[in-house]
Amino acid sequence: MVAFIGVYTFGFVAATVCVILLTYITYELLKTYLYPFIGNALQLKSNAGDFFCQVVGYTKEFWNSPLFKLWIGPVPFLILYHAETIETVLSNPVHMDKAYAYKFLHPWLGTGLLTSTGDKWRRRRKMLTPTFHFSILTEFLEVMNEQAEVLIEKFEKQAGKGPLNCFNHITLCALDIICETAMGKKIYAQSNHDSEYVHSVYRMSDIITRRQRMPWYWPDFVYNYFGEGREHNRSLKILHSFTESVINERAEYITYVESDSESDQGMRKRRAFLDMLLKATDEDGKKLTHKDIQEEVDTFMFEGHDTTAAAMNWAIHLLGSHPEVQKKAQQELFEVFSESERPINTEDLKKLRYLECVIKESLRLFPSVPFFARTICENTQINVYKVPKGANVIITYALHRDPRFFPDPEEFRPERCLPENCVGRHPYAFIPFSRFAIMEEKVILASILRCFNIVACQKRENLWPLGELVLRPERGIWITLERRNYTITHTHNDFQKCSYSVTENTTK
Repeated sequence: MVAFIGVYTFGFVAATVCVILLTYITYELLKTYLYPFIGNALQLKSNAGDFFCQVVGYTKEFWNSPLFKLWIGPVPFLILYHAETIETVLSNPVHMDKAYAYKFLHPWLGTGLLTSTGDKWRRRRKMLTPTFHFSILTEFLEVMNEQAEVLIEKFEKQAGKGPLNCFNHITLCALDIICETAMGKKIYAQSNHDSEYVHSVYRMSDIITRRQRMPWYWPDFVYNYFGEGREHNRSLKILHSFTESVINERAEYITYVESDSESDQGMRKRRAFLDMLLKATDEDGKKLTHKDIQEEVDTFMFEGHDTTAAAMNWAIHLLGSHPEVQKKAQQELFEVFSESERPINTEDLKKLRYLECVIKESLRLFPSVPFFARTICENTQINVYKVPKGANVIITYALHRDPRFFPDPEEFRPERCLPENCVGRHPYAFIPFSRFAIMEEKVILASILRCFNIVACQKRENLWPLGELVLRPERGIWITLERRNYTITHTHNDFQKCSYSVTENTTK
């Protein structure tokens, strides 16, 4: 019996060793043949933070080269990070098609402005451009002021009570703003920290970016059975159900208002982006379909809250880490508002030039969208390389760190963004943010800085950015807030112009 057990054990061990050896030999023999199917995907980090650091490391390693190439599955991606090579792609209207990886956004965002290509993108852009006219955007300013006030009330309760993670507070404020401006619906996200919609947005972003890096999950049937397909579909249902119900509700409301001329008597109806979509027509007078409207609403909701919230959080960290910059921004605010607590108007926004420089410099260091991609639609030449039609290019956040255009690129210097300091800078050295987002950032940041001093509790190297669809800090943004009080004296300089000297008596 003992002999039998010994023989059985020996046989089991031998079989295990054989399986391991066979697996290794098979891998060595097949890895050359697997390469066209998975490319460099196995080399890419699965964790979003590690992946972001990996791509940043590659751009530093190959900085003196015009580009480098990665294969993700059977698709070649050229990584660009110099203004000259990026200009070749972005300045040519032929290369407007989105990269292959964007197809994984289609179940969520359809083919709206963010993900559409070719003629559809051009027609949709032409139809919707009037919707983003500045005079219309300024109507949203009232909403921004109202939600900023809610945020300040929340921060007032936290001031002087030690460190707080402001990331979620800012995000919920941005969500309230975009819901009311985009869809005309108040959702009171700042009063409801467990918003199912917010959780689904974050979950969907994480799911999509992970799938983009794993070509073995690109086929739908594989993803649904072996990947995160079920979780993807659950989140998708929540996101679409929310926007569908709001679109239907708003469409019924507009029909009712237009049929009842007395319903708005004595009141000015606050317009929403959705209202304009419901009324928009193309060159032939055709209206958008329900599906078309949902694509744009879902896109605007995602781009308008997640990217803007991330940008404001990075700016808050940088202001809290650079008290001298914060003081300059507050001095400008004092010159515009004095001690008044009135809401911010469009004329105020024009005067906040230094605060706008702070915002742009924050976006240079921490662009909300760290990577975006295009498909090369005809054979072209990038630097000395001939790039065939069908190749994909990824434009990375390293673009903003070119020392030729931004000396000491890791330093936070808002003065770089003053008009006189931008003269001669390559036009593709910086990718700008939308007017709506800049306006919202100004309102929220100005509201915070008028009431509080910000002190950062983290060093930049401890923030751990996550390279998902939107650049977010893995550990949040931790700050302390100090209430502001002032003693103000008026002085006159040699030119007889009144100036203010602000002595601040900070209370916690």
